Amino acid sequence: MTGFYITKGKNSNKKVLKYAYGSNSEVVKQSMAEFGRLLEEKTNGKLTVEYYPDGQLGAEREFIEMVQTGVIDFTKVAGAALESFAELYSIFGLPYLFDSEEHFYKVLDNKEIMDKFYMSTENLGFVGLTYYDSGQRSFYTKGRPITKPEDLKGMKIRVIQSETAIKMISFMGGSPVPMANSETYTSLQQGILDGAESNEFALTTARHGEVVQYYSYDEHTRVPDIVIMSKNTLDRLSDREKKAVYEAAVESTIYQKAKWKSAVAEAKQQMQDEFGVKINYIEDKSEFRNLILPMHDEFKQNEATKDIYEKIRKIGEER
Repeated sequence: MTGFYITKGKNSNKKVLKYAYGSNSEVVKQSMAEFGRLLEEKTNGKLTVEYYPDGQLGAEREFIEMVQTGVIDFTKVAGAALESFAELYSIFGLPYLFDSEEHFYKVLDNKEIMDKFYMSTENLGFVGLTYYDSGQRSFYTKGRPITKPEDLKGMKIRVIQSETAIKMISFMGGSPVPMANSETYTSLQQGILDGAESNEFALTTARHGEVVQYYSYDEHTRVPDIVIMSKNTLDRLSDREKKAVYEAAVESTIYQKAKWKSAVAEAKQQMQDEFGVKINYIEDKSEFRNLILPMHDEFKQNEATKDIYEKIRKIGEER
C-alpha cells in the first residue's frame, strides 16, 4: 500500500488521499468526514479523501509511522502519542496543565504556539494540520471509585503509550500499564487491569462501560487530538491544493468544536442509562495536583519545553 493515487477522468486527473484512524466517537468521525468534504469542495473535486476507519490498518503508533513513510496521507491521533516523535508534544500529557476548558481553547487556537508543535516533526516526514477537542481525561475503574489519590494504590491503570502518562500514574500512587486502546476492553474484562483513564467516549463508543462500574471526574488532563499529514504528500501538492488542505483542516475543527459539548453530554447520559456506570465528581482536586507538581518542575526546567510551558501557563493567568 502506498500514499495517494491519481485516477484519470474524462476532463481531469483526481488525486485520492488516504486517511486512516482508530476507534473514535461519532462526532470526531463526522469531523474527519467533514474535512474530506471540504477539501473536495475547495478543489472542485481535484482532491478527494479515502478513509480507512476503526483501526483497519493498525493502531496509533502504526498510523503515525505510515504517515511518516507516506504509506497513508493523513491520520488523527492523540497528541500524547506524538511525544516519542517530538518531545514538545509531551507537554499535552502534563496533568493539570490547563486550568479550564477556556484556557485549553485559548492555547490550542493560538497559531503562534501551535505552529511550533505542528512543525516540530517536519524533519521526520510529517506535519500537524489542526487539532480536535478530545475533552478531559479522568479515571474509570472496577470495584471501587477513585475519590482521592490513595484509592489508586495497588490498582493497575491502563495509560496511553506515553512516558508522561506513565509518570503521572506513578506519582499518583497507581501502577501504570501502557497499552493500546484496542486491548483495553479485554484486559479490564479479564482482570489484567483495574481501570483506565480517558474521556467519556471510552465507556460508550469503545463500550468499556460494560466492564467497569465507576467514572471519577478528577479531570487530570486535556490532551488534544492532532491531525497530521505526510510531508511528502504535502510537497507534491500545488500551492492552491496546499491552501485548501489547511483551510479544510481548520474548518473541520470549527465544525467539531460546535458539536463536541452536546456529544459529551449525550455520552455521559449513556454511560449511566445504558451501562449503569456510577459517576463520581471530585470537588477538591488539590491532592491530585500536589502529587504531580514535580512533573511541572521537570517541564519548567527542560530546555525543550520550558518556553512553551511558560507561555501556556501565562495564558491561563491572563483570564
